[in-house]
Amino acid sequence: MKHIVKILSLVVAITALWIGLLQSSVIPRSHTWLLPVYFVVSLGCYGLLMVGVGLMNFPTCPQEALLLQEDIVEAKEYLKQRGVDVSSS
Repeated sequence: MKHIVKILSLVVAITALWIGLLQSSVIPRSHTWLLPVYFVVSLGCYGLLMVGVGLMNFPTCPQEALLLQEDIVEAKEYLKQRGVDVSSS
């Protein structure tokens, strides 16, 4: 619930700022109408940047990879005993 309140308060603040800019003549009216589009595009770029940073900093876990390979071998042996064909072709 607290997260929703934060998001809604941010949306209200941005909307109030946008309406204030529309009412004043600080920024030309033609540019002011495009501010929501700029905001959405900027938010999308920020999201892509965060995904990219997360992928670059993704930790490699060689020990976990070995454990996973052991589990795969164990599962294949179990399935072979049950008569299931698990060939990789």
